[in-house]
Amino acid sequence: MDFLVSPDAPDLLAVLQKALIFIVVISLVVFVHEMGHFLVARWCGVRVEVFSVGFGPELLGRDDRRGTRWKLAAIPLGGYVKFFGDADASSGRADEKVEFTEDEKRVSFHHKSVWSRIAIVFAGPAANFLFAIVVFASVYGVVGQAAIPPVVADIQDGSAAAEAGIQAGDRVLTVNGRDTARFQDIQHLVTMAHGAPMTITVLRDGQELTVSARPRLEVIEDQFGETREQAVLGLIADGATQEIVRMGPAEAVVAAVVKTYDLVEVTLVTVGQMIRGERGTEDLGGPLRIAQLSGHVAEMGVISLLMLTAFLSVNLGLINLFPIPVLDGGHLAFYAFEAIRGRPLDETAQEYGFRLGLVVIVGLMVFVTWNDIVRMIKG
Repeated sequence: MDFLVSPDAPDLLAVLQKALIFIVVISLVVFVHEMGHFLVARWCGVRVEVFSVGFGPELLGRDDRRGTRWKLAAIPLGGYVKFFGDADASSGRADEKVEFTEDEKRVSFHHKSVWSRIAIVFAGPAANFLFAIVVFASVYGVVGQAAIPPVVADIQDGSAAAEAGIQAGDRVLTVNGRDTARFQDIQHLVTMAHGAPMTITVLRDGQELTVSARPRLEVIEDQFGETREQAVLGLIADGATQEIVRMGPAEAVVAAVVKTYDLVEVTLVTVGQMIRGERGTEDLGGPLRIAQLSGHVAEMGVISLLMLTAFLSVNLGLINLFPIPVLDGGHLAFYAFEAIRGRPLDETAQEYGFRLGLVVIVGLMVFVTWNDIVRMIKG
């Protein structure tokens, strides 16, 4: 049995299994993120008062010998590390009127140098990226990476590729100047372009030819039965040529770094397209969609679930770097301002920034949850 959730399980049992898998996956990704903050904080001499996976009421907890409270909370949608000197879980500074002794200042987060604070805050997202690279590299080294040669087996009639003059048997060398070692690379670049014109170089009968094509936006149904708008070029690969390539340690790490970079790139490009109005926001998903997706992927096996966990880890790390107060990126923006200016931003300005950031985050959560509900109703 290579799946974690049986597709033949009774409905209630299947729902419970999927919910449990979702909680485990999210909790693991959050744990990795917070552990990054925790380890670098300890390295910098900061006292950690609380390490929490989840928000809300504590379900399980214990104190270690250094006084850190490790706990599992009831709402598995995040987590936090509370440092000595923090007023709350968002690392807001305690009341300035509170007097710290010299010993307390040595272990207080807010009394550390700005560079130490930057390192501690950045360590959370960095841990997520590193975790994803380790997972991808492990899979590529132990199981292998699926690869289809970038050779066109057939062309969809009337497609953008057909109009551009691409023919069966052509080997795609580059798309928009970027090498395509695998057919999957072509798919990645076409999806990211989202209907923008593309320059494609192919090898035909020993000669290189460069053509222009504009992929068309079509509504497609994915392997999980969901419909979405996607750019389609019209190239058809020969699935029979797919092979699983097992890699050595160095090659696997390089491929894992490239995979992580690709995920970051496509996320940033997609967000930019949404902001500019070039792409709809209906594909934005929240907790409900992640839970649903986790269940579907679990039916495909452990390796697929590991790859999804790495994907979510990259997204968590990247989202936390967005310059929104409350998120790590917001803190980093304040600290960068402090490093350049030579003194912290005014406390009142920071307070208003955090309030605005909280409104933005809550608004985004409501929006993506609404998207999830609409998608489930339509499904």
